Amino acid sequence: MEFGIFHEFQRRNGQSEADAFTESFDLVDQGERSGLDVMWLAELHCAPERSVLAAPLTIAAAIAARTKRMKLGIAVQVLPLCHPLRIAEEAATVDHLSHGRLIFGVGRSGFPRTYEAYGISYAESRERFAEVLEILRRAWTQETFSFDGDFYHFHDVHLVPKPFQAPYPELRIAVNSPDTFVQTGAAGYPIFVATRLGDLTELVPNLKLYREAWQAAGHPGKGRVYLRVPVYVAATEAEAREQPRESVMFFYRYLGARIEQSATQEGARAIENRAERGQRLQSIDYDEAVRSKIVVGTPQMVVDRLGALQQELGLDGILAEMNCGMQIPAGQVSTSLAMLCEQVIPAFR
Repeated sequence: MEFGIFHEFQRRNGQSEADAFTESFDLVDQGERSGLDVMWLAELHCAPERSVLAAPLTIAAAIAARTKRMKLGIAVQVLPLCHPLRIAEEAATVDHLSHGRLIFGVGRSGFPRTYEAYGISYAESRERFAEVLEILRRAWTQETFSFDGDFYHFHDVHLVPKPFQAPYPELRIAVNSPDTFVQTGAAGYPIFVATRLGDLTELVPNLKLYREAWQAAGHPGKGRVYLRVPVYVAATEAEAREQPRESVMFFYRYLGARIEQSATQEGARAIENRAERGQRLQSIDYDEAVRSKIVVGTPQMVVDRLGALQQELGLDGILAEMNCGMQIPAGQVSTSLAMLCEQVIPAFR
């Protein structure tokens, strides 16, 4: 099973932006030394209280220059906010700088607020996503390409550079709603799933839909699934449970408030039940979070829990959120990562 950490380049309360970058790169360097498979980079905009990671491909280029082994993952590039040619050029460039270590995860993001900041309609996000994804594929694989869509029009464009990897870096797609599980399975892409809005048991029927659509379309295998989940490892069960408590609860209140607010924004679909989901997240208790949303424990407890999830969900990899909520001190995050790499990951090799 592939193991990576999901890194937001978090900015703790009172921390300068410069210090946030320094602290975050320290974790990157530890991951490289410790044998982590992938460093996954988020894309977050207009959230000064949370993160300085607004330009994941730029950060990926910096990581490529300071590492030799670890893969660089984007989780995810929000395609509807991108100009397709620029993002195709930048991703191909990072693929060269890393000598083929880029994994390009893509998605739409669930928050209309960012779209408003960029002056792009969230209601158009699905259609824009599909167009940008198709343009990327053409730009990377065709000597010259043309495209005529609702949002973008190109004629005889020759993109340079082409990716280092042939035909292009592996694409993985973030999915959430049942229809996107079906669409992505039919299209034959590996997927990211997460537990931020729902819980782990809710993934089972959606993954069944994904794999049925995959097989119905005639793709080989059964599709690959990568779970993003908060993980915290400590020497004792009590430490593992209590050290992240405040941070985890802060995060779900923060996330729930944003989701509830987004329910009334332009482009939000009623079937997503955003207001109800947001309210539920704000009222969740810690016992429920431990039971259904996060993985905490001693190394052996985490091995057992991740092994059970691997069997139940058919997982191919983990994106571990090491500091869900931004409140866990850097030293404790570093210790947790060390235990993950030294005592948990070897059990899955």
